[in-house]
Amino acid sequence: MGKPSLKNENHSANRVSAMGVRLAPRKARIIVDMIRGLNVIDALSVLRYTNKRGAVIIEKLIESALANLEQKGDADIDALKVASGWVNEGPTLRRYMPRAQGRATRIRKRTCHIHIELNSNKKSGAKSADKE
Repeated sequence: MGKPSLKNENHSANRVSAMGVRLAPRKARIIVDMIRGLNVIDALSVLRYTNKRGAVIIEKLIESALANLEQKGDADIDALKVASGWVNEGPTLRRYMPRAQGRATRIRKRTCHIHIELNSNKKSGAKSADKE
């Protein structure tokens, strides 16, 4: 028995994933932690001015989620926020570098799977109004 597959879960239209991104997971987690919980507009502005290579990838991922919601027809960009985001390890590419005296050392080129989920702020406000 292994880990449960993400393919079997019920995915909503506001969850996007980038699989096999050629970026180390620990570097991607720094960027995802910066934007988790922010409004989408704020998250995009933070990513646009972050001087990291992974910020461009995550920015494209959020824009893809916005395009999906816009095509679906329920896109209120002002009410959306980055509800959750996580980074998992992907397959590691193993390469070898020649060293002294005929030896070789392994170079691990790590990849990651980035997942972002957007939710609306207004939905949570409507639920709390119903309870009162």
